[in-house]
Amino acid sequence: MSVPLRDFLEIPYEELEELNLSAKQQRLDRTPSDVVQEERLRYLANEKRVKAVTVCFTDLEGRLHMLDYDKKFLLKSADNLTFDGSSIRGFSRQAESDLRLAIDWPAFYWLPADVFGPGKVLVFGSVLERDGTPYPADLRALLQRYTTELHTNHGLTCNVSNEIEGFLVRGRNAEQHFLETGKLEPVSTGGYYHSLPGDPLRLFIDTAAEVQRAMGFANEKDHPEVAPSQFEMNYSYTEASIAADQVLLYKLICRQVASRLDMTASFLPKPVVGVNGSGMHTNLSVSQNGTNLFYAADGNEGLSDMAWDFIQRILTQGLDLCLVLNPSVNAYRRLDPHYEAPNEIKSSPIDRGSMVRIPIGNAKSARVEVRSIAPDAHPHLAIYSILRTGLEGEKGSVPPGAVLPDNINDAIRAFEASPHIASILGETVRDKYAALKQTQADRCPRYLGTIIKRSEIQFHHEVTNQYLWSRF
Repeated sequence: MSVPLRDFLEIPYEELEELNLSAKQQRLDRTPSDVVQEERLRYLANEKRVKAVTVCFTDLEGRLHMLDYDKKFLLKSADNLTFDGSSIRGFSRQAESDLRLAIDWPAFYWLPADVFGPGKVLVFGSVLERDGTPYPADLRALLQRYTTELHTNHGLTCNVSNEIEGFLVRGRNAEQHFLETGKLEPVSTGGYYHSLPGDPLRLFIDTAAEVQRAMGFANEKDHPEVAPSQFEMNYSYTEASIAADQVLLYKLICRQVASRLDMTASFLPKPVVGVNGSGMHTNLSVSQNGTNLFYAADGNEGLSDMAWDFIQRILTQGLDLCLVLNPSVNAYRRLDPHYEAPNEIKSSPIDRGSMVRIPIGNAKSARVEVRSIAPDAHPHLAIYSILRTGLEGEKGSVPPGAVLPDNINDAIRAFEASPHIASILGETVRDKYAALKQTQADRCPRYLGTIIKRSEIQFHHEVTNQYLWSRF
């Protein structure tokens, strides 16, 4: 009887869910990092079927970068990982390229082997300067520090859930091939809640939802969205930094599942003209000792004064935040009032054209929903900026009829001129981010027009690569 040549880790989905939910609970309980590190290192040393550890981090624009380390090497060198920061857009210059990568052991995930390959686990990392201090452009770490300070100093927990829409289109790497094809072809022409069992869109949603569940997302519901071939898979709220990580994993899962089905999961805000675009509605609340501070039974719309102050600060800085929430040329096609676009700088319980909506809620679920946020936004930057603004920003009046910019150039100018943005990000990060956005804007037409231009796809921060960027 022959012996298998390879014996790599493959865990059933039910067991995966238990492992990932347990790891997630450790993060929610704020188990000391050194305790979790010791536990994970012991696991990796004892589990012979793990061959590699995928360490991932985000760049200034929110793209996920992944490095696979041989497990035996990682066990010996986990405290001395480095990478070339000059190869990451918006990071260090060529003359000062080396950066360090510190493993965030609590942010550890077991992966479904049939989707990501057997024998691998995934963990997030934090970017450090050469001397080991935090790297300013690591916005994931910025969100973590802020939420940790709120919890340590005030006992506050920030709760977030994201509703991430996307489009499923035919062919692998369809966005990168848009330069040649000039089109993104939907796999389904169904609509809201309407997709036959077993059709390509439903097969994709079912598969991706199972992977999410196995990775501890705590699924709630999934369904086709309004536009043809559009999807949304919802999962429960969690602590803010975990929620931001889950946005990146959600998009990674969708892209990987779609690729295996010879399709592309696109998170462009408006990949097809004439139909609804995709958003990433972000629901937020703040709790203390298990009590939802945004709820008041006798408050206006069931919200507390704290929640209404939070909303007013968001609206006051609405123009300043616009580039953070809508970071691409293509995002401003979505802010079109003809397609339920939330471009009005106001709040409302019912008007879906409002930047902020107040959903129906109770003592547990009362929350604020920021709707003017695109699915290509950097999730850590967006959530950090919304929380920091809502809790600490200035309150002022917003002129009646005020709307968000209809193009990225106006959004960049408001972002660069904002003292508030400089105060929460620092001038260096603000300037780097604005410069990146301006380089993309400069490669695209100043006015969007009615037809999607190849350049707004080709130079989109989640699509472009060295080859595409050089074709200008």
